Amino acid sequence: MQAAQYIGNKSFNIVSGQTVAPKADEVRLDVGYVGICGTDMHIYHGVMDARVKPPQTIGHEMSGTVVEVGSAVTSHKVGDRVVVRPLDWCGECPTCQAGHTHICQNLKFMGIDTPGAFQSNWTVKARTLHTLPAGVNLKQGALIEPLSVACHDVRRSRLQAGEKVVILGGGPIGQLVAAVAKSVGAEVLVSEPNESRRAFAEKLGVKSVNPIDTDLAEFVDDWTNTKGADVVFEVSGVKPAIDAMTQVAGRRGRIVMVAIHSEAPQIDLFQFFWKELELLGARVYEAADYDWAIELIAQGKVEIESFISSVTPLNDIGSAFAAMDGNPQGMKALVECNAE
Repeated sequence: MQAAQYIGNKSFNIVSGQTVAPKADEVRLDVGYVGICGTDMHIYHGVMDARVKPPQTIGHEMSGTVVEVGSAVTSHKVGDRVVVRPLDWCGECPTCQAGHTHICQNLKFMGIDTPGAFQSNWTVKARTLHTLPAGVNLKQGALIEPLSVACHDVRRSRLQAGEKVVILGGGPIGQLVAAVAKSVGAEVLVSEPNESRRAFAEKLGVKSVNPIDTDLAEFVDDWTNTKGADVVFEVSGVKPAIDAMTQVAGRRGRIVMVAIHSEAPQIDLFQFFWKELELLGARVYEAADYDWAIELIAQGKVEIESFISSVTPLNDIGSAFAAMDGNPQGMKALVECNAE
């Protein structure tokens, strides 16, 4: 049993972890693959040390196989191939009571607030599991979590087939939002300054534009025949995108705030009055989003393997993080914790 512990200063230690026997409502997993996400990179850079409290095993975009079940678990059995929805909600606060457990007032994010998946074995609550169908392998399964983020974003937007979508930011989540929006039947435009990410979007069959050397508002005006975008997803977390989102949105357009901004941004509220815009927050995912993400992959509606940039063994996890650091060409790096 191996575990990778983040110890601070862009460093990991590989240690001999302890196998944790499951409680009555828990299962123990052999971890297959774990993806490296933007939050993991923030941890790697040390900006979340106060929350993570190193040394800590992080990681939450994962797939694995059930190897032991607690005495009260009837939903899963040994041998099931699964993914974990890494949210630990209290079930008692008003938000949970209203059915919105993903934004629980006492929410703990597994792999950040509690130990995560960069280890050979991981013991979790059975309620967090989703079963993978036969046609979805463990590598694909490790991308269910970020794809579920995109599914939640699109579901919040109430996107309909035939609508025109502008995505501000062509990183991994922006590209996944584009893929989900395309699967719904929308026409999609990705605004992204990086050439390799624009090329990635084009390979997905999505239109792209460089907002640095193009007047984005004018471009969208032409693309939509002066209507403006029906839906705008802000996925970049930068101020120019905040300025652009109200400019490119059409009348009664919906703007979905996906990115986390490090500072409170100034927003042109006049445009919300003038165009009757809507601003929608979107945070993580719900169970329905995981089910939708699994279905999209199983039915081949999203070609998820094209997002996998590299696969690295657990004992070389430091190299995987270093290779993704400041690498706009990389989409999703996977760490292999047990061979499939």
